[in-house]
Amino acid sequence: MTVTKEHLTNSIYEQSGCSKNKSIQLVESILEIMKETLENGEDVMISRFGKFCVKDKSERRGRNPATGGDMMLGAKRIVIFRCSGVLREKINK
Repeated sequence: MTVTKEHLTNSIYEQSGCSKNKSIQLVESILEIMKETLENGEDVMISRFGKFCVKDKSERRGRNPATGGDMMLGAKRIVIFRCSGVLREKINK
């Protein structure tokens, strides 16, 4: 099962006793802070969960699947996730 924003807001609503609207605002605020931080090239680390890192990928050679011809793929930035040791242990139990 994939966890969605709706699942997160419902869980916060049920576990914290906050109103439904407050739970939605909380999730949206957290995600907005994470997006802005990553946009600025900074990492987001959540203790006992993991770290979201921005990585620069340089220009590289690729292949056009439609024609089979070579092409250059432009440089870009991607987000990678590295889970914490605590999370890794929980997953592997």
